[in-house]
Amino acid sequence: MNLSGPFIRRPIATSLLAVAILLGGATAYTQLPVAPLPDVDFPTINVTAALPGASPEIMASAVATPLERRFGRIAGINEITSTSTTGNTSITLQFDLSRDVDSAGRDVQAAINAAGGDLPTNLPSRPTYRKVNPADAPILILSLTSKTLPLAQVYDAANNVLAQKVAQVQGVGQVFVGGGQQPAIRVQVNPQALAGVGLGLEDVRTALEQASVDRPKGLLNGPEQSLVFGANDQLLEARAYEDIVLATNAGAPLRLRDVGRAFDSVENVRVAAWTNGERTISLIIRRQPGANIIEVIERVKALLPSITQAISPAIDVRVALDRSSSIRASVADVKRTLVLSVVLVVLVVFAFLHSVRATLIPSVAVPLALIGTFGVMFLCGYSLDNLSLMALTISTGFVIDDAIVVTENVARYIEEGDTPLQAALRGSRQIGFTILSITASLLAVFIPLLLMGGIVGRIFREFAVTLSVAIAVSAVVSLTLTPMMASRLLRPEHRRRATLFERVQRTYDRALGAVLDHPTLTLLVLAATIVLNLYLYVAIPKGLFPQQDTGNLTGISDGPQDISFPAMKARQEAANAVIRRHPAVHNATSFIGGTSTLNSGNAFIELKPRGERTQSADQVIAELRAQLSRVPGIQVFLQSVQDVRIGGRLSRTQYQYSLQDQDLGTLQTWAPRMLDTLRKLPELRDVASDQQVNGLQLMGTIDRDTASRLGITPAAIDQALYDAFGQRQVATLFTPTTQYRVVLEVDPAQAAYPEALQDLFVKAPSGAVVPLSTLVRFQPEPMLLSVNHQGQFPAVTLSFNLAPGVALGQAVNAIHRAQAELGLPASITASFQGTAQLFTESLRNEPYLVLAALVAVYIVLGILYESYVHPLTILSTLPSAGVGALLALLLFRMELTLIALIGIILLIGIVKKNGILLVDFALEAERGQGLSAREAIRGACRVRLRPILMTTLAAILGGLPLALGQGAGSEFRRPLGIAIVGGLVLSQLLTLFTTPVVYLELDRLAKRRAATRRKGP
Repeated sequence: MNLSGPFIRRPIATSLLAVAILLGGATAYTQLPVAPLPDVDFPTINVTAALPGASPEIMASAVATPLERRFGRIAGINEITSTSTTGNTSITLQFDLSRDVDSAGRDVQAAINAAGGDLPTNLPSRPTYRKVNPADAPILILSLTSKTLPLAQVYDAANNVLAQKVAQVQGVGQVFVGGGQQPAIRVQVNPQALAGVGLGLEDVRTALEQASVDRPKGLLNGPEQSLVFGANDQLLEARAYEDIVLATNAGAPLRLRDVGRAFDSVENVRVAAWTNGERTISLIIRRQPGANIIEVIERVKALLPSITQAISPAIDVRVALDRSSSIRASVADVKRTLVLSVVLVVLVVFAFLHSVRATLIPSVAVPLALIGTFGVMFLCGYSLDNLSLMALTISTGFVIDDAIVVTENVARYIEEGDTPLQAALRGSRQIGFTILSITASLLAVFIPLLLMGGIVGRIFREFAVTLSVAIAVSAVVSLTLTPMMASRLLRPEHRRRATLFERVQRTYDRALGAVLDHPTLTLLVLAATIVLNLYLYVAIPKGLFPQQDTGNLTGISDGPQDISFPAMKARQEAANAVIRRHPAVHNATSFIGGTSTLNSGNAFIELKPRGERTQSADQVIAELRAQLSRVPGIQVFLQSVQDVRIGGRLSRTQYQYSLQDQDLGTLQTWAPRMLDTLRKLPELRDVASDQQVNGLQLMGTIDRDTASRLGITPAAIDQALYDAFGQRQVATLFTPTTQYRVVLEVDPAQAAYPEALQDLFVKAPSGAVVPLSTLVRFQPEPMLLSVNHQGQFPAVTLSFNLAPGVALGQAVNAIHRAQAELGLPASITASFQGTAQLFTESLRNEPYLVLAALVAVYIVLGILYESYVHPLTILSTLPSAGVGALLALLLFRMELTLIALIGIILLIGIVKKNGILLVDFALEAERGQGLSAREAIRGACRVRLRPILMTTLAAILGGLPLALGQGAGSEFRRPLGIAIVGGLVLSQLLTLFTTPVVYLELDRLAKRRAATRRKGP
């Protein structure tokens, strides 16, 4: 049966079929989105709650714990982590990949509602949630500045206009406005002056709460007319609050201005942000999990011209960070690599066949197969990303193989004297089963990848499907269009002079004869390669993904844990200046305050494009690390933004290692010891901890007897302290567009030192004003600046970067050894988190992945050849490829990452093709021509040498642009190309000799067993 026959005889129908594939694929290409990687994000939701002035312990116990208990009952949650700092709690919920983030959001909102009765009654607002991973780097940062307007007004425009509109854009998960706070009316009072007139802070608070209200007042409804009541019951200007009457003294009113002042300010004065050293308001935009980065950025940018018209023209809005530029550069580079690969593999055909006509056939087949793949990618909802384009690039070697085999086979029959039409019919009939065998066995290689679960399976599924589709389309084209074009384009060519290939063929034939005469030595070489594979796999450094240079850095700065806001502001500015001076830095945005601790700051750094700087991102980090270490009083941790980010906990450096215990005291004892141990490991850099236990608090000891005698409760003492020092929001002002707060505090001059407590008074039920110092004795004590939970239990996360030249696997082993030597208590659970956790899990599965691919190929080949033996002959080509790939990675000082492992799995499909070409021809010669096994396999080697060399060289040149790439994002793709090229080079040198020997030895073994069965017992 000849599958290609009808297509050869009907060239117009075949041509139109090719045109249909071309048009469909080209149209789909224009609709494919662009992304850095496939959609691999875990559905993640971040819940935040605020209680200004509350300590981290109170936020953890009174806010985080009740919410976590409710969240723990939601189905499909993989991870619950929380961080509680002064006045703020942030809880991150990461769900299973099967959960839809929208339905998960509804479950989260229901849990928040259910927890309402367990939360403090004085929360200013209910907890809110956003569909965002707070550990993800921002996709876009907008910087707002003004030369004439105060920052409070700039913030007001950013928060009430820009942020509201941007948050409505599809795909936007969170818009954080940094560097300022909502305008507010701030009331500052003198506690001594209050006490002098017999009043306390609670009297001021009550007066402020009652002075401005906005409540319904009803209406008059007469026979002819209705009148709605209105009143000037709201005070919207600060000067109006100074006229509030607090009390009367001998008939004379005591007003607020007599004991304090009211003025326009902001809700929180302990925040600041900078862009390139200039004070700004920053809109930090993060995407929803699963949203396409470039599409979201384009939507936001398209919206900006219209929404900026709604704010003051005195406000300048500019882009301070844009992740789409580096993504576009990376995708553009891999597109160029794809085109170069196509050109190189086509040149291979011309080099062997010396015919423009013959070269034209695969020159059409390869682009047609690739373009046809775009159509299936569109139907599957895939994108043009690093992995899908990398699959298409490496598929050029696969795709052209089929066209080469068909074209070469037809050309060989023409050289033997057949007409082009006869040669096309005979050649396609002979090679048809071989093409199907190669295609089926290639697709079998990807079965384990397609069936992989978890995030690794999600990442590589698009790669495997894209490559499988390209191979399948290639098989269709090679069995239809290619033989038809060969029958019309190929012509007999008479060459008297011996070609280079013919000389190579004669040399190979002589060498093969010598090898077949000494099979034992050849088998020993094969056995040695198997053993060497095992040794190299154990010895080679291992990692998860190659370290990327995305052109973006994130940083977290730490000051002394008892530092004040003004001091932290000055040190952050000094660090900003160092970062801004580096020649590779394009934009730098940083901020302090807000939801983080007072001693912490955040930075987002956009580097110049890769072509405009000489250093990689990691080299920039190393240089900045040395320069920032000379800034006194602050430590800055930097890490390069990666496209694959696992986990929802924000850490100071890239990899995470957590300690968890039900007893917080045990963690406080052992976490610093583990931190010191890790800092001594030479494999690690920038080791940091999120445990901050050296903050200072004034611990008050209440004299309960005295307080009880005076009728003063601990609650009244807490209220007095909160009124004085907690930036307490005591009233709300309602306007048509937003809401503003009234904030109560004592004069800042009386809130800077512990001695200020001597001037604070508490009002007793009798009306007497009692000095706080007679009721409470304060002593400074260390305190926690943050309380972290993981899985509802206290946890400490230690994070680290890798030392230069150290693989993640080496660092993991070093940490395991350090943990064993330290001897952590049995109650402490130590585990890797995030990317490091995924690495440890994938490391266990790597051997099974390779084994599954081998088993799948063996089964498919066994079915195709109806033999248990011949698949082993074909698979004997693989050990040398594995050795070549691992040696190439070691030579280029690269780790065995998942990308390199995929390259090794692809080698299974590429290299075994040589075995199929030899075995298929040899079996046909034995059965059809009655040749002996030795004659058949030697004849197969002689005839199939040219297509084997052509296909192998095509695969090598198809992977060479990946292996040698230096453009944007090339570091992610390079291990795949190096593994494939290295494996093909060594396997080509060995398998042309080992495969025939294995074929003969297994044939002898099979015949011996058959003879034994015939003799019987």
